[in-house]
Amino acid sequence: MTKECGHHDDERRQLLRRALAGVVGLVILILLVIFLIWIILRPTKPRFMLEDATVYAFNLSSTGETPSAASPTGNSLTLSMQVSLSAFNPNNRIGIYYTKLDAYASYRGQQVSLATALPPTYQGHRDTALWSPFLFGADVPLSPFMLDILRQDTTAGGVLVNVKVNGRVKWKVGTWFSGRYHVFVNCPAYIRLAGDRHDSLELAGAAVKFQLFQSCIVDV
Repeated sequence: MTKECGHHDDERRQLLRRALAGVVGLVILILLVIFLIWIILRPTKPRFMLEDATVYAFNLSSTGETPSAASPTGNSLTLSMQVSLSAFNPNNRIGIYYTKLDAYASYRGQQVSLATALPPTYQGHRDTALWSPFLFGADVPLSPFMLDILRQDTTAGGVLVNVKVNGRVKWKVGTWFSGRYHVFVNCPAYIRLAGDRHDSLELAGAAVKFQLFQSCIVDV
């Protein structure tokens, strides 16, 4: 009985070793295939560029206004602009499908416009996509701290508005689609302003177009 039990234990150990070796070999094979696919395809994130911005309004309300629930300090910013955004797919074998993108304007880290949805877009190999969204924010409340910074910037001749895009993308190889990945785009846009009054800041004239051709920071 002792010899038979020992024999069965040896068989179980050998079977366990073989199973473990098989699992390890399968994992190594999968990792090798993924590595080879990555080497062959070399996936690269898209390149975004802010080509131009047409600003229709960039107005600060008077500090003499009565504070309200929407603007406790009595100071608010109204922004209206249209931007041209382009995205280039640098991959030779990978397509990019933008499933959901929202664009908005930001000043000093504060969102100053509503989010504008961009239409879903498929981008083929080394293809370029173009969007021209309107960004609008009416009476966005500003804190006294943000108001002081805005006045300092306008005294210097202009403000830096960041056009940001937040959304999801999928990679496409042949007929295969990957899962969704988060994409975040940050495009700086320098806007020249006129007016040095302390109670009002606005553009010099209506519908001023700025040619920018500014590269954007892209995180995927």
